[in-house]
Amino acid sequence: MRHRARWVAAIGLAVGLFVVCSCESPSPEKGGENGTDTVSGPVAKAFRHDLSSDVSGYYLPRGRVQQGDLRLMHLSVGPGFAFDDWEGGQRSATYGPVMMVFEDVTAAPVQTELGPQPGVTIRVLPTRYTMTDTGLTFEGTADRLGRVTFEGRLDQDALATARRNLGDSEAPVLTGDLSIGRQTYRGVTLGWFGGD
Repeated sequence: MRHRARWVAAIGLAVGLFVVCSCESPSPEKGGENGTDTVSGPVAKAFRHDLSSDVSGYYLPRGRVQQGDLRLMHLSVGPGFAFDDWEGGQRSATYGPVMMVFEDVTAAPVQTELGPQPGVTIRVLPTRYTMTDTGLTFEGTADRLGRVTFEGRLDQDALATARRNLGDSEAPVLTGDLSIGRQTYRGVTLGWFGGD
């Protein structure tokens, strides 16, 4: 329950920042309540998770990963119930159980109660994913980025260490290849942050 409360608080913080920031994201037609879509059939099979442990959090790049003016801020992974909702057809136009967030480094930051925050962010919501205890395969699209894919290996030992140290670990937690349009970045390493 404590993890769920922390994740809900983190989502609330992220939503607050997205409201303040000028954000761009894909905007599917809304077919359900509260801006969610109801999806079933073959499309739903594009999304799958098989997790025996909590891997939720923010996965932050250890080096600079940038495509033109757009820099990768983080890859976020939600808790199990977020996957269940998404795969059950409750889809948000602004949030996915796995998504990538980029910032426009040329945009002036905006001042918030938490300090300066990126002025323009772009969220890449999933069009396909497989999330397991050992890895992630992700695909999505967004304006200014085009098709974005990531295929990586999740190191559970490094994740456990990062959780114990509240996000500080020497070893990368998630390592893989990121493609943005026609450009591929090999061996991208990401650490873990819990969002507190």
